[in-house]
Amino acid sequence: MRILVDADACPKAIKPILIKASERCEVECIFVANIAIPLPNSKWVSRKIVPSGFDEADKYIEDNIEPNDLVITSDIPLASDCLKQGAQVLTSKGEEYSQDNIKQKLAIRDFMDQMRSSGIDTGGSAPFGDKDKAAFANALDRILARRETM
Repeated sequence: MRILVDADACPKAIKPILIKASERCEVECIFVANIAIPLPNSKWVSRKIVPSGFDEADKYIEDNIEPNDLVITSDIPLASDCLKQGAQVLTSKGEEYSQDNIKQKLAIRDFMDQMRSSGIDTGGSAPFGDKDKAAFANALDRILARRETM
């Protein structure tokens, strides 16, 4: 298992959680972004800088994931594509996407997109807070513990 992080939209608060978990569990963690993300010197943590442009990080992740890899993203279409390839997906707020819930998430996303394009203000997502950080850390620990029992 590797961890691939859609780092272009990843809250900074979860970066240290990912780094510590990666080193503790000796799991490769790759931060994918179109800018250089500052990272510690570690054999378990690296970055992949992709070209600037729409969805370049997503394309890299889709082209390079393997079954059982863990993808950290809140991008629902990317999550769906990763699940189809056998990867696991966790959002930055600690929600695990699966084959059981991804179709509903895509439908809601598409509906909200239609509402926004019709000029309706749908508001935004709530700011990332301490509860989200804790939920992410707990979910990541659960996923990594499952890996150790496989």
